[in-house]
Amino acid sequence: MATGKFYEIVGGKVDARTYNGFRRYHGSCNHCHGPDGMGSTFASALVDRLPDLEVFRRSVRDGVRSGPSVMKGFANDPNVAPYIDDIYAYLQARADGALGRGRPERLEN
Repeated sequence: MATGKFYEIVGGKVDARTYNGFRRYHGSCNHCHGPDGMGSTFASALVDRLPDLEVFRRSVRDGVRSGPSVMKGFANDPNVAPYIDDIYAYLQARADGALGRGRPERLEN
C-alpha cells in the first residue's frame, strides 16, 4: 500500500496505529524533528513536507545525508523499525491537518 490515508480519525479520536505512531514519534523522533513534527533548529519539520511512504521508510531505515544535515538510520532500532508505518500514519494525519498538536485520544476497540 503506497498511497492513501494510513490513519483513521473518528470523532476526533485516532485508531490504534496512529496513536502508536504518536507514541513512537515522541519517543524517538521529536528530539530532532520537534514536538508534533513541527521541526526545530536541528531538523526539518515533517508535517510541512511529508514524503511518500516508500521514501519515508527508506529515510528512516537507512538515514539521510543532505548537506550538513545527517540523520542516522533506525533499521536496527527495535523501538522504531517495526513501527515506521505507524509513525507515518501519525505524521500524515498531522500533515493533512486532520490531527492537531498534542496527545490524541485513542478510539476504543
